[in-house]
Amino acid sequence: MPRSKFRYSCRFFVQDTVIGAGKYDGALGIVTAIAAVKSLNKKGKLFRFPRPIEIIAFSDEEGIRFQSTFLGSAAIAGTLSTQLLSVRDKSGTTLRDSLHQASLKGSEESLLHLKYDKFAVWGYIEVHIEQGPVLEFKKIPLGVVEAIAGQTRLKVTLQGLQGHAGTVPMLMRKDPMPAAAKAILHIEELCTKRGDDNEKASSHIDSTAQLVCTVGEISSWPGASNVIPGQVVFTVDIRSRDDYLREETVLKIESNIHNVARARALSYNIERKHEAKAVKCDSELTHRLKAAAKSGISKFLDSEVSDIPLLTSGAGHDAMAMARLTKVGMIFVRCTGGISHSPAEHVLEDDIGAASSALLSFLEHELDLLDS
Repeated sequence: MPRSKFRYSCRFFVQDTVIGAGKYDGALGIVTAIAAVKSLNKKGKLFRFPRPIEIIAFSDEEGIRFQSTFLGSAAIAGTLSTQLLSVRDKSGTTLRDSLHQASLKGSEESLLHLKYDKFAVWGYIEVHIEQGPVLEFKKIPLGVVEAIAGQTRLKVTLQGLQGHAGTVPMLMRKDPMPAAAKAILHIEELCTKRGDDNEKASSHIDSTAQLVCTVGEISSWPGASNVIPGQVVFTVDIRSRDDYLREETVLKIESNIHNVARARALSYNIERKHEAKAVKCDSELTHRLKAAAKSGISKFLDSEVSDIPLLTSGAGHDAMAMARLTKVGMIFVRCTGGISHSPAEHVLEDDIGAASSALLSFLEHELDLLDS
């Protein structure tokens, strides 16, 4: 059997970010990982570690450019579809072309070579900004993730009849814009009700326990003020840690879009651009990370906490892709105001130090287990 490896990976924000994003989402994990391994080396303990430690900067976790998330981590996990090689970004560049520009073959064969051998991977740990308000509310620097919500991303196209804004009577129009508005309002009403019902039934205090739905993009063609649009396109993002609830909601959304389009004599198309099941983090890793987080806070901040909270992540992470390859665990770091995907994103320096200290404690504990 190949030598066992401990793969420790995070992300770097220059490679992976959203438009108008902050500087901690992704970069935080890289900095804390490097600091922890550097400290392990300074203490003379790195050479004793039984497995190689890899710090990986994954690309395009957010799926902004090619509208398909986890490109880097999915390639390593061996779940990246070769069909994505032909997907184009907004400029018309395919993923294959983009890989060529980065001196990679971008062939189906080359994707297979990127996959890690699951028997050679011990586990995966990710440190990430919380992107939510729970830790700040609890006044605790670190939390541990027990589950990551599943996601569905839809691209909805409503096709009508383009016409002159001043000459086509209202009752004779096939205007996809009001249809899109009606469908979007239904999505908000549906998800608000179902999310509230689900949250009441949950014992978790974090806001990601329920269902959340977002229409993040909308565009019309030709997009002129004096033209009845012929086409409207919008996206829908549906998330929940309950996969059954999420899938049931997606079906209801699709059914309503069908009814709205039919009532207005419009044609429509719904593409599922992304589908990811909810991921449960490894229970043993979660237990060890809780102890490490508590130790990291105590050592770096000289502060004691009674317990480390367990959280559900409503945001997607590379850990979702890596869970197809190996066991995963995650540490969340408190962020100011729960703000993320924004230039206002902020994490306290001391909290970053506590996160690095927690990782170091985790690695040192692994060595202690070998010595005992």
